[in-house]
Amino acid sequence: MCDICVVNSVKERMLSRRQFFRGSAAAAAGAGALGLGASKPVFAQGPRTVHDMTHELSEEFPTFGGVPGISYDKQFDMAADGYNLYVLTVNEHTGTHIDAPLHFSADGQSVAEIPVESLACPLCVIDIRARAAEDRDTQVTPDDLRAWIGAHGEIPDGACVAMNSGWAAKVGTDAFRGADAARGGSLHFPGFHIEATQMLLEETNAACIAVDTLSLDHGPSPDFATHYAWLPAGRYGIECLAGLDAMPPAGATLMVGAPKVRNGTGGPARIMALV
Repeated sequence: MCDICVVNSVKERMLSRRQFFRGSAAAAAGAGALGLGASKPVFAQGPRTVHDMTHELSEEFPTFGGVPGISYDKQFDMAADGYNLYVLTVNEHTGTHIDAPLHFSADGQSVAEIPVESLACPLCVIDIRARAAEDRDTQVTPDDLRAWIGAHGEIPDGACVAMNSGWAAKVGTDAFRGADAARGGSLHFPGFHIEATQMLLEETNAACIAVDTLSLDHGPSPDFATHYAWLPAGRYGIECLAGLDAMPPAGATLMVGAPKVRNGTGGPARIMALV
């Protein structure tokens, strides 16, 4: 084939491809206008930054029970086998993790059954750091929620309402668990008061509550009242959330990488915030 023929052939193919993509884009726009195959938009505007909201999980990460939440059994080694592979033994509720409805109910949704549309959440940050610095057993109250609503408007449908107590900075220290041997080994850290939990259940369509501590309930809770109210209602929780100090009170979107484990009551998750 002559040189000019090759050039003309390439031009014809490029033109054909451009026409194809233009046609496809127009068809997609038309389908969107008609509501055909359209998805619910997640963002009002494109996010500018991505923040990691996940603590690194290791044998040293603090747990509610005080024992390591993960262990490693190396099955294959790079030097001997040409690749590395571990069998991991992991407590579902360790590190930055999800509490699924099944965690505190007989027949609630497993972590695999949480609807995917509930895992992209408008983030509402309730900042109680000043109070928590003075009282490690403080809790998010209805007054805290009302103050947030007064400043930022109604809590959006599908939101994650997150407590920022400043506890993420204590990871790696004994203060994170706040175990008190003088009081029978009870734990001490902030959480959600049952009255705030009930307010969210009754007055909002929030999908999730989150804490930067080891439990949705505060450390010395005798009855896990918030767990028993929130999770059986078909909503989920996040514990040991990181990075809340960098978040605005409103306007960010939380992307929750919940593990899709059949019959799981929860599990470690990779969570990101888009701001």
